[in-house]
Amino acid sequence: MTERTADPLEGELLQSIVDVARAIFAAEASSVFLLDEEADELVFQAVSGRGEESLVSRRFPAGRGIAGWVAASGQPMVVDDLSRNSSFDRSLAESTDYVPSALMAVPLIHGDRVLGVLEVLDPAPQARASLPELDLLALFARQAAAALRIVIDRAPQPDYTLDRLATAARLAGELEQLLRQN
Repeated sequence: MTERTADPLEGELLQSIVDVARAIFAAEASSVFLLDEEADELVFQAVSGRGEESLVSRRFPAGRGIAGWVAASGQPMVVDDLSRNSSFDRSLAESTDYVPSALMAVPLIHGDRVLGVLEVLDPAPQARASLPELDLLALFARQAAAALRIVIDRAPQPDYTLDRLATAARLAGELEQLLRQN
């Protein structure tokens, strides 16, 4: 996904996704990163909870941290204790002014393409390290990615009725001119 002009519908959808994910897992925060393929960066597009005032539009290299690993691999990850996980980029987290102790991260995939990553930070203890909970988040992410792809791909559709009427009017005019000439 490349850098695009902000779409209010897309922003509303992404904010809804992070708000719902945060509520489902009783988490401290949730965020969506979208992949900017041209820049090879992940971009915070929506945040709910801690950091929501300052993180939207912030970028970091796509290969860094757990979100970067999830985006690159297309695989979900749950980590109960981030202090013991070597994939966790603590300096990156510190730069956001919020260092979680646990997280769940799933790719936003449409077809065979990773659009971004959905993270749930410091989920309630009962949601941590639970495969059914991770499966639930992955299912939610698949639905979110499908909706996101629809919003991204939507483009003004031509009004075929008006096009046909215009073509018919033009042809009628040309036919009328031919008839007058004969």
